[in-house]
Amino acid sequence: MNNFAMAMLCLTLSGQALADGIQTPNPSVFRNLVSAETVERTASDQYVRIIIDASAHHALATASNKDGQRINAITKRLLPFAARVNPRASSWRWESNYLNSPQVNAWCMPGGKIVVYSGLARGLALSDDELAVVLGHEIAHALREHARARMGKSAIVGMGTAVLGQVVGNGRYAGAFQLGGNLLSLKFSRSDEVEADEVGLDLAARAGFNPRAGLSLWRKMAAAAKGAPPEWLSTHPASSSRVADIERLLPKVEPLYQAARQGRSAK
Repeated sequence: MNNFAMAMLCLTLSGQALADGIQTPNPSVFRNLVSAETVERTASDQYVRIIIDASAHHALATASNKDGQRINAITKRLLPFAARVNPRASSWRWESNYLNSPQVNAWCMPGGKIVVYSGLARGLALSDDELAVVLGHEIAHALREHARARMGKSAIVGMGTAVLGQVVGNGRYAGAFQLGGNLLSLKFSRSDEVEADEVGLDLAARAGFNPRAGLSLWRKMAAAAKGAPPEWLSTHPASSSRVADIERLLPKVEPLYQAARQGRSAK
């Protein structure tokens, strides 16, 4: 079996279990084409620029902002369970900020830099449980290194198939390209989004947030996204699909939530 075939096989193998919770596949081998340090450093630089710009436009919430405090408190409850998904998370310099903006959005960059927009938290009147599901989803993207894998795939396209076997085989060409563009402009695949939903729900449940809040969250999202393109025209699964997925996952994560509520460790 050649290197490319072996790499494709690795992508299909199921991997780590989140202890009585969600089962996740092994991380994409494509992430190995870009060093984690490089991606995290790039993310940190871009995050600093975003925060400076937000502050200059008086959009950055102050430390006394109640919504910002709520985001920080929820994040702190989620983070103790991050390293079990990705051991690197224990060394990340986690930070969260709240921006006054009408955008219905939130994100977590590689390395643990989180931003939530008021258009999401306040505009949709999200409860703490619903916000925990959102934050869990965004943190899951970072923990599963989806951005790093997308960069690796882009690198392969740029290099051409002639060197693909060598790239996957021993990483010879890793780092032989320049990271460019805005990390926030990366488009995750449907499978990335589904995985982030699953891992995020697991994180929220372990932290003692009701995973059933995912149902009301995505119904609110669906109402806010009227006129959005149908599912087959978007990499994001439709809200109706997400509701169905959450209903399917609830038997796996509700025991984690109940254990957390009763003070038993779900780590």
